Amino acid sequence: MALTASTMLPIGTKAPDFNLPEVVSGKGTSLSTFADKKALLVMFICRHCPFVKHIQKELVQLGKDYFTSDLAIVAISANDAKNYPDDAPESLQAFATEQGFNFTLCYDESQETAKAYTAACTPDFFVFDDQRQLVYRGQLDDSRPSNGKPVTGADLRAAIEAVLTGKPITGEQKPSVGCNIKWKPGNQPSYFG
Repeated sequence: MALTASTMLPIGTKAPDFNLPEVVSGKGTSLSTFADKKALLVMFICRHCPFVKHIQKELVQLGKDYFTSDLAIVAISANDAKNYPDDAPESLQAFATEQGFNFTLCYDESQETAKAYTAACTPDFFVFDDQRQLVYRGQLDDSRPSNGKPVTGADLRAAIEAVLTGKPITGEQKPSVGCNIKWKPGNQPSYFG
């Protein structure tokens, strides 16, 4: 595991489109799937990463808390399934079911969507407004698997609340930290390493 931080994609970046299969239903998912929502949260996660395991209850809670809101949530796993079988689509399907995710979980086999978002770690969070411009990228909160701080989702939740209420996002945006995305051999992006 290489401890990796978010690349901190520039604020105002337009959300890159994608067309990925949802692991439970198999249905194609793209930005247009969420066109009726005011805000969009894109999360890069996986099943095996200890940083994702540390926050998975909060991810489930986020899904519940915003289920009827104007926020769409899509999680994407882009890890190399050959070398990390826990992150293969079938395993991700079981993960989504076991955890009770009520948001979309997609698999990015080509890893092109992860590259388009400059996703670097799991977890990595991106919040887009109604114009699908980036307004937040960074950490869920200050908790890490070994620092003893509680998982609250405070940073991400503050950003979501701001965008849903049309207020500016204030405060420092701190990078998320976690395991690096497991790139397929020879497929590492220029920003990796």
